[in-house]
Amino acid sequence: MIDTQIDYLTQEALRTSGVYGKRDQVIIRGKGAYLWDDRGRRYIDLTAGIGVANLGHAHPRLVAAITQQASTLITCPELFYNDRRAELLGSLAGVLPEGLERVFLCNSGTEAVEAALKFARLSTGRTDVVAAMRGFHGRTFGALSATHKNAYREPFLPLVPGFTHVPFNNFERLAAALTQNTAAVILEVVQGEGGVRPGSREYFQAVRQICEQRNILLILDEVQTGFGRTGRWFAFEHMGIVPDILALGKGIAGGVPMGATVLGPRVRELPVGVHGSTFGGNPLAAAAAIASIEIYKSERLVEQAAEQGAWFLDRLSRIESPHIREVRGLGLMVGVELRSRVFPVVEALTELGVLALIAGPTVLRLLPPLVIDRSDLAAAADLLEQALTVLDGEENTDG
Repeated sequence: MIDTQIDYLTQEALRTSGVYGKRDQVIIRGKGAYLWDDRGRRYIDLTAGIGVANLGHAHPRLVAAITQQASTLITCPELFYNDRRAELLGSLAGVLPEGLERVFLCNSGTEAVEAALKFARLSTGRTDVVAAMRGFHGRTFGALSATHKNAYREPFLPLVPGFTHVPFNNFERLAAALTQNTAAVILEVVQGEGGVRPGSREYFQAVRQICEQRNILLILDEVQTGFGRTGRWFAFEHMGIVPDILALGKGIAGGVPMGATVLGPRVRELPVGVHGSTFGGNPLAAAAAIASIEIYKSERLVEQAAEQGAWFLDRLSRIESPHIREVRGLGLMVGVELRSRVFPVVEALTELGVLALIAGPTVLRLLPPLVIDRSDLAAAADLLEQALTVLDGEENTDG
């Protein structure tokens, strides 16, 4: 019998670009919060496609919407008006706070950030941007300039000039970095790749206030935290503020590639032709996003993320292990910081039937689909307890 897994691995390894560090699983099917590999093994999915599959996999209503639209009209650039695009803009307005009404549609989170940076410069007439250490905003040149991790930045230097990085959740350092040439501040409400680190309400309210005082635009990158992930539609709602520009992606269309840059009233009117996207707002992605928003509402997934997330955080916090330094997060965006390297735990979890992410060398990042049952969260927590024993005897990073 042909070993199809080795065949798939070999084919992809021979022809892929090489920029991805791949795991050995060949994932071929998904349903709800489960994924299956080509050997037929089932996994509890705590990755959600790196925060994309908030609705889980193969949600029947999403599948139906995509299928119907694919047989009607797949592409239509914003050279023309379109019924699905118009409906989507209305759906987004229905879940966004008042004032965040103008939307540029694109294809990914990094594109949403690129547009946000361009629009901030255009609107203010200034060039500089203040971002946070440990922040991640994408890999295209503008977004990469806002991203802090040296391993991502250094191969592509020089990047876009004018970017400064300050410690996250430290208002004094941020305020000191602002100048007369600062166009924008860009922040994640919860740093995802930076270790699943939520900012404080006091910090974000102070940042909001100083941006208004100094006529600086506040960009919030909610590519990972948007659409219910943290137990609110958008994580900034936890902070009692509204940004001037909001970057969205990942969970917006149930797994179909889409991004959006949402503009508030402090952003000037944009000239025709100043930016664009061939595929942005295409009818197929728009139909998927419309269906996704309807599913979020009808299945109470935002509320469920808050309830399930609180339970999951509590359950993980009660794991008695010398290997855990801290459990933190918001909603169903959870980080488990360890005292030693995290990758052996990820490998052990995989062997036990749970797929998880990392967020730095010592942080386990858990992003379950919002549709996940509590029984699966409980099973995953039990299996994490078991997986942590792989670290017994390892040196920890506490010195």
